[in-house]
Amino acid sequence: MNGASGVNGIGLARIAEMIVVEGKEDTVAIRRAVDADTIETGGSAIDDKVLRRIELARERRGVIIFTDPDVPGEKIRKIIEARVPGCSHAFLAKADARGKDGIGVEHARPEAIRAALARVRASTGGSASAGADEATSQPGVATAAAASETAKAGASGAVQAAAAGDRDRAEAGEPAIAWPDLIDAGLIVHPAAASRRERMGELLGIGYANGKQFYKRLGMFRITRAEFAEALRQLTREGVGE
Repeated sequence: MNGASGVNGIGLARIAEMIVVEGKEDTVAIRRAVDADTIETGGSAIDDKVLRRIELARERRGVIIFTDPDVPGEKIRKIIEARVPGCSHAFLAKADARGKDGIGVEHARPEAIRAALARVRASTGGSASAGADEATSQPGVATAAAASETAKAGASGAVQAAAAGDRDRAEAGEPAIAWPDLIDAGLIVHPAAASRRERMGELLGIGYANGKQFYKRLGMFRITRAEFAEALRQLTREGVGE
C-alpha cells in the first residue's frame, strides 16, 4: 500500500502521509480501514487555516487528498491543488462510495478504501479536478506526461523500453498519451465515452473526469502508454460501452 509505514497493534496498516477528507464521518471510515491521521476540510468552503495545515503537512509528511467522488469533492481537490501543489490523490469509484443518502467516502467499505490508497497517484502539478462539461475538442495546451518512476520487478525489456520512451517524451515536453489515443480508445467522441472513462479512471486510479480533464490527468499522474494499453485491454475484456 502506498504510504504504508508498518502495522499498528490491531493489524491496520499505518499510513505515513496525512489524509485530507471532507468531514468527521469520512475520518471514521478511513480509520476503520487504516491507521491514519486526517485533516478535515469541513466541506468545500475551505478556510485559510485549514489550507495552511495542509501546506505544513505536505512539507513535513506528505498529503493524500481523499475527497468524495462528486462535484463538491472535485472542487475541493482543485482548491487544494491550487494552494498546495504536489499532493497525492486517492480516488474512490462512485459505486464504492454510494450510500442510502448519497455519495461519500463515509459510505465506503474498508477494503474499498484500502484499495484506493494502494493506488494513490502523485500529482505533477496543476489541477486534478474534473470539469462539468464533456469536452471533445483538442486541448490548446498539452500536459506533459512522465513515465512510471520505477519499472515493475520482472517487467520485460519491452515494457522498460516503453517507460524510458515515456520519460524521454516527458523531458521533451510531449505527452505520453496523445489526444488521438483517447479518440481511438473510445474515451471521447463515442456514445459510451463517459462510462468508458469512468471505468478507465478506476483501472488507472485517477478517478472520473470529462474528456479534456481526463487527458490532463493522464499527464499529471504520469500514466505511461503501457499502463494505458493494459487498462484499455481490461476495458475491452469487460465489454464496457461496446
